[in-house]
Amino acid sequence: MTEKISLLKVEDALSLNRKKVVENYKQFVNPGLTTLLSLVDMDRPFARGEGTRVWDYQGNSFLDCLSGFGSLNFGHNHPAILEAIEKVKGRPSLLQSALSPLAGALGKNLAALLPGDLQNTFFCNSGTEAVEAALKLARIITHKPHVVTTKDSFHGKTMGSLSVTGRVKYLQPFGPLLPEISVVPFGDVSQLEAELAKGNCAAFIVEPIQGEGGINLAPPGYLEEARRLCTEHETLMIVDEVQTGFGRTGYNFAMNEIEGFAPDVVCLGKSLGGGIMPIGAMVTTAYLWNKAYGGIEKCLLHSSTFGGNAWAMAAGIAAVNLLVDEDLAKQAREKGDYLLQALRGIKDKYDLIEDVRGRGLFVGVEFSSSKGILNRITDTIGTKVTHDYLGSLIAGDLYNQHNIIAAYTLNNPNVIRLEPPLTISYEELDYLVASLEKVASPKAGMLGIAAKAGIGKLGSVLKKAGR
Repeated sequence: MTEKISLLKVEDALSLNRKKVVENYKQFVNPGLTTLLSLVDMDRPFARGEGTRVWDYQGNSFLDCLSGFGSLNFGHNHPAILEAIEKVKGRPSLLQSALSPLAGALGKNLAALLPGDLQNTFFCNSGTEAVEAALKLARIITHKPHVVTTKDSFHGKTMGSLSVTGRVKYLQPFGPLLPEISVVPFGDVSQLEAELAKGNCAAFIVEPIQGEGGINLAPPGYLEEARRLCTEHETLMIVDEVQTGFGRTGYNFAMNEIEGFAPDVVCLGKSLGGGIMPIGAMVTTAYLWNKAYGGIEKCLLHSSTFGGNAWAMAAGIAAVNLLVDEDLAKQAREKGDYLLQALRGIKDKYDLIEDVRGRGLFVGVEFSSSKGILNRITDTIGTKVTHDYLGSLIAGDLYNQHNIIAAYTLNNPNVIRLEPPLTISYEELDYLVASLEKVASPKAGMLGIAAKAGIGKLGSVLKKAGR
């Protein structure tokens, strides 16, 4: 007699206590991540999310300044997004043998919002898939093998996207990746020109503001000159707006800050799904689309099973309408100016903060691992740990002492990223600033991390791992 398999139901999962959640995640999902989050006491489950806040099972409220790495521009569970999804319940969600009115409508809306002649959209499930689609488009259009990217860039972790991500740490374990990839410094026009002049470049892919690189702003004129060089050398310019899009930087898209600027291809994702549905999009011109995929013989050369599904398209339509109707880009611009000014005031007071930079509500605070903190805790965990995990420790202090959710940038672990929902209030911004000042203060901040965030245990774990 076959033994009955014991399976958890949704209600079972939602009723698990914190200890059991940690145990399941460690055993069946990602043990290393579980350990890291547990060391800084960030392993608790949450029961509810609304707007800028989430609540744990004890009713404690946390201000979300990470926003799902920029996926929650509209906040948690925005009622307009939920309402849009509710309207398509009962309709076919996946039907490849028919044309979706929702996909066509979202494509039309994106074309109206984007600059230049960007018109035809390929829908997928994430930003990295959008980048994969863009790279394939460049290859089929130009018949050239080479792609140029920038140092400290981040474009995703699937193989093609990873190949054009400019951080060796994430590339080395998976090589060999795509061949024919060149990496040039972000903002360096001369080195870009030297690569493009070789004549074998299919594409140059770039973020208008580097997110995981540490919220790095492009120098004035850089993107415009890159656009000119790409045209001159018959290379497609791909702009990755996965994280900077949909109002985040104070414009509908970060590239809108440059009047008259338009790339050949733009990659979108994250907040396009309204913070609820996974979605990605690659948008290009009608000319390039038809050259690559025009006609019945080529129209299915690149496709995605779940791309264009009804629920994701409904969420995307609602998200784009919210962006425009509530002028969220303007809100982000004004609130961002307010936040940056306040943070720069703190920087002038404390050596621990090296720099404050950003656009709109896409802000990076860079902490110095060579000032103050090293003298206090190097003996405990070592210089390497304070450099590689300083941002994590600071995020842990914000979380445990101030109920603020934040994280460091992947390519620069000394930078804390602040990208709250664009709906954040000025009162919440004031609380964020006051909390960061406490973290930066030699008396109240980093010593609190040393005492409360388990950095001694972190050093011990890394020592055992041979790091």
